[in-house]
Amino acid sequence: MLRDRVSGLLGRRPGWLRGRPSAWAALVPVVALAAGLLFATSGQTARGTDLRGGEIIELSGLISQRRAAVAAQDAEAEELQDQVEQLTEQAASQFGAVAEAQATGEALTLSAGLVPLTGPGVRITLDDAPRRPDGSLPRGARPDDLVIHQSDVQAVVNALWAAGADGVSIMDQRLIATSAVRCVGPVLLLEGRAYSPPYQIAAIGDLESIVDELAASRQVGVLQEAVNAFGLTFSVRGAETVDLPAHSGTPTMGYATPVR
Repeated sequence: MLRDRVSGLLGRRPGWLRGRPSAWAALVPVVALAAGLLFATSGQTARGTDLRGGEIIELSGLISQRRAAVAAQDAEAEELQDQVEQLTEQAASQFGAVAEAQATGEALTLSAGLVPLTGPGVRITLDDAPRRPDGSLPRGARPDDLVIHQSDVQAVVNALWAAGADGVSIMDQRLIATSAVRCVGPVLLLEGRAYSPPYQIAAIGDLESIVDELAASRQVGVLQEAVNAFGLTFSVRGAETVDLPAHSGTPTMGYATPVR
């Protein structure tokens, strides 16, 4: 009987508890919903990767990319440096060739008589025979025997060139390869100008060689015979300093051959 009453009491709930849900029963769905939202957000953000290691992995990739870029730039710089060295060598060889060509050109300009020249050499004077007071001629002489001819001037100039003269001038007119010595009557025509005797010839070169060549020239020997027979003037004097001007004209050539 007593047991039945106790069981009845335990099986019955107080009236104030009937119809009111438990607080834990209300919190459990809320907690479950929040946990679900957190899991969904983490999954969406991570996209299958490790959230804690994401920044480290991304930085490592950037470093690898930069290393590859630096390596490529180093290789390109090395290639450019090789090109610079090759171009420098080519430029040096070209500059050497240009310098050599310039030196050759300067030497040829000097030999061509296009620049002034100074040095030791000779001064030569050629003049007609003096006239006698009464106007008579030496015995056996003709009027042409008493004057300096074109052939006499040309013979002296040829001997100077043959002696290795560095430069020759007549009446302060520098001679070049195309200069022509011409006499018309009693005057000498040179570079478009007319000159009367005495004719002054200057040359730069070795004095001994010039004297020897003048003595060996057959044409100069003919002049020397006229000097001895008729009193023409043919004097050769050594000079420590001879100044030759540059050629005053413009060379005119139909063709040219390079000097080897």
